[in-house]
Amino acid sequence: MSDFRDLRISVIGAGMGGLACALAFAKKGFKHVDVYETASNLGFVGAGIQLAPNMVRLLDRWGCWDSIGAEATNITSSSIREGSTNRELVHVEMPDIAEKYGYPHCTGHRASLAGGLYEGCKKEPAVTFHFSSSLVGITSFGPDKTVFTVQPRNGDAYEVETDVLLGADGIKSAVRTSLLRALDIPADVEDTGQAAYRIMLNRSQMEHDPELLELLDADCALRWIGAKRHIVAYPISNKTIYNISTCQPDVNFAAAPGATYTTRGSKPAMLQVYADFGPTVQKMLNMVPEGEVCEWRLRSHAPLATWVLGAVALVGDACHPTLPHLSQGAAMAIEDAAVLAEVVSRAPGGGSDRAALSKAVKVYELLRKDRTTLLVDLAASSARTLHLGEGKAKEERDRAFLNAKKRGTPIPDKWASPEVQHMIYSYDCVKDTDEKFDELYASLADGAAEKGFMNGDTNGNVATNGHASGNATDVAAEVAAEVAA
Repeated sequence: MSDFRDLRISVIGAGMGGLACALAFAKKGFKHVDVYETASNLGFVGAGIQLAPNMVRLLDRWGCWDSIGAEATNITSSSIREGSTNRELVHVEMPDIAEKYGYPHCTGHRASLAGGLYEGCKKEPAVTFHFSSSLVGITSFGPDKTVFTVQPRNGDAYEVETDVLLGADGIKSAVRTSLLRALDIPADVEDTGQAAYRIMLNRSQMEHDPELLELLDADCALRWIGAKRHIVAYPISNKTIYNISTCQPDVNFAAAPGATYTTRGSKPAMLQVYADFGPTVQKMLNMVPEGEVCEWRLRSHAPLATWVLGAVALVGDACHPTLPHLSQGAAMAIEDAAVLAEVVSRAPGGGSDRAALSKAVKVYELLRKDRTTLLVDLAASSARTLHLGEGKAKEERDRAFLNAKKRGTPIPDKWASPEVQHMIYSYDCVKDTDEKFDELYASLADGAAEKGFMNGDTNGNVATNGHASGNATDVAAEVAAEVAA
């Protein structure tokens, strides 16, 4: 029997999912992990990110949580407010998250999270980074062998033969394009109709205003909601930065040519979008320097019939991009990485049986697809609820917020709702893999992994992911069932 540790693992992309893949496989004992990244280096940028217990659990196991957590804010409450009046709809106390789930819910800087993962990778002799190197295409998906072509920025293209290829290259994934083309499946990226401003105010900007300084020094995540838009804010970086993320209708990108994802925004335009929000919001938005307004397009793609073909698998945003309203995008990618390392290590024959290796990779999809689809649906459903305009539905939502002041009661904002938190935070993806791998592996018909579909479904039938169509009732039922289980 071959030793799974000798398998060659190739990762495309060094974002959160790619770094997590490299670290997960190295920590599992794999000796040959190569990461190919288009950028010339990993100069980490970005804004704030929420670090939920299900993510922190994995970071701690991999030995990189301490450095990330040292800069993070332990969030112990959430305040949801009406944007136009600053009236608090509900205040959710969350002092016992760590007690319930073993780890806290924190907020931090994306650079801290990515940097912590990268530093973890650099300590592993098994991990090699190939910067300034882009995927050209995949010429063989297995099961006999997996072959892809790499183009260095200043060199000749070359072929790489590997055992497992992981596409962690984001919403614009070249791996996804190659995989779906091989299956003759459309690979269209689609708009969500939403865009976001991401703003970071530093302590020196806020410390002269007692109201704003109180927000910065609190262990509270705030959300101001209004018709078709909302703002999320919380402290990061040892409370030296106040992170503000918005969500509003996509106007600038919708009117722009091409498929750009970011644009230099107009400060007057930003202020106009939130002109009816209260004085606290106005003060913060006005602090943004002229010329430093940047808007991001929130994009997705149609639900995929499969994430796997042979020994090639998609990870994170490449296969299940989500709106940010549950703060689980990075967490899901990191969980994907952990599950992939587990299933590949369990391939019968240590990976020497190529068909068995492909089936083991397919188990990853079986373990992850339903759960990630549920969370993507919940994020979209929560946005629709938060963005209600005047009318009966909004009145009912606000009554639900009022009723939710009784601790433990469901909350319309899914991120803050206790039953949703329990479903997400208590989940241990490694334990789930350990319990279900053998059964799921046995359920795969011979040849299913090579075809890319599970249990013989070669029609690629999948449920909608909830971005465009509202299936909140079905989602709520699934959550209730999951919690009960």
